[in-house]
Amino acid sequence: MGLLPIKRQDRPDGVSVPRPVLIVDDSKAQRKILSMQLTRWGYPTVEAASGEEALALCQTTDFQIVLSDWMMPGMTGLEFCKAFRGLPREGYGYFILLTSKSEKTEIADGLENGADDFLTKPVSSDELRARLRAGERILGMQDELVEKNRLIGSTLGELQKLYDSLDRDLIEARKLQQALVRDRQLEFATGSASVLLRPSGHVGGDLVGTFQINPTTIAIYSVDVAGHGIASAMMTARLAALLSGGSPDQNIAMSAGAYGRSEAWPPEMVAHRLNRMMTEGFVVDQYFTMAYAEIDLFTGQVRMVQAGHPHPLVMRAAGGVDKIGAGGMPIGLIEGCSYNRITFSLSRGDRLFLMSDGITECPNPQGEELGVDGLIAFLNKSKGLKSSALLEALMWDLADFAGQTDFPDDVSGILFDYRGPT
Repeated sequence: MGLLPIKRQDRPDGVSVPRPVLIVDDSKAQRKILSMQLTRWGYPTVEAASGEEALALCQTTDFQIVLSDWMMPGMTGLEFCKAFRGLPREGYGYFILLTSKSEKTEIADGLENGADDFLTKPVSSDELRARLRAGERILGMQDELVEKNRLIGSTLGELQKLYDSLDRDLIEARKLQQALVRDRQLEFATGSASVLLRPSGHVGGDLVGTFQINPTTIAIYSVDVAGHGIASAMMTARLAALLSGGSPDQNIAMSAGAYGRSEAWPPEMVAHRLNRMMTEGFVVDQYFTMAYAEIDLFTGQVRMVQAGHPHPLVMRAAGGVDKIGAGGMPIGLIEGCSYNRITFSLSRGDRLFLMSDGITECPNPQGEELGVDGLIAFLNKSKGLKSSALLEALMWDLADFAGQTDFPDDVSGILFDYRGPT
């Protein structure tokens, strides 16, 4: 059975009522004297004639203030104090020993066994009242702390429920975001594309993909929305819809050509249209970087735009890695910004890699970034692998470099393998 708490109650008028006090003394006269003084000051009292009787009372009632004589037959006040401290309690109990002892070693022994304060017999009325008020202040602070902890615990419980709900929603959001890139390996007439997409949290701000412009031309892209979390993920979802091959009429890169033939805006115009949409149409403080390439599947000609994105890399079949582009401005920062077209050619066996800065800016334990040269070294090491296996090897190399598998930024990329016409 749990202890019955006896705590100070406040009257309806806001005046605090003193806490009940347990008086322990083998002298009935001493108990009565103390009880009369305490009752006069408004303290309810309970009396016990021995340490054993007091301990039995404390096993059923949670006294918060105890006045106990030190020298008693049987269980001494010091032994009772030690046993009192060993009882299970809801709150703190303030224990005052009444003693004629004044030696420092004996007082230290009392403190060591759990006493909070001492009163020397014969007990001074003023000193007793002062010690009780000191005990009341300590117990009041303890009650206030307990109440604050209760409120904190309750708040934390509500926050945990909210976090659990958000966590479930974010897990579903992650599934939906991963569904934006349905196929991680795509085949075309003269090439294939392998996709890497790994958010740093539940959801991320990176997007990679491809779509068919017409039977001879495809587009591949890599996008990195600034920031992390839900706002960035929502922007990537919007961009995925704007660069979708499943809805050409909604694709911001597509235009209606003659005789119903699908055509596309030049890459620099795609960046311009996206920038105008971000600066004029969206009421958001967001921007993103992008590398967007239009590839002729039969000639290997590439038209590309780089908008603040890391330099795309071309892994040449003949050996070496070319760094493409000159930087460019991110999309959504400056209204009316212009973008430049970049042109180059892919030969049979060449591979074009578009990636986010989560790879090149990944730090090692010393805070040093991988950089473009480090990425090129990893690519050269695994160049004999097929594209999908190469991306997997890149992730292992990046984890070894970082010293962990949880990267500080989203990691994404698309690797196009050009086989050329047969």
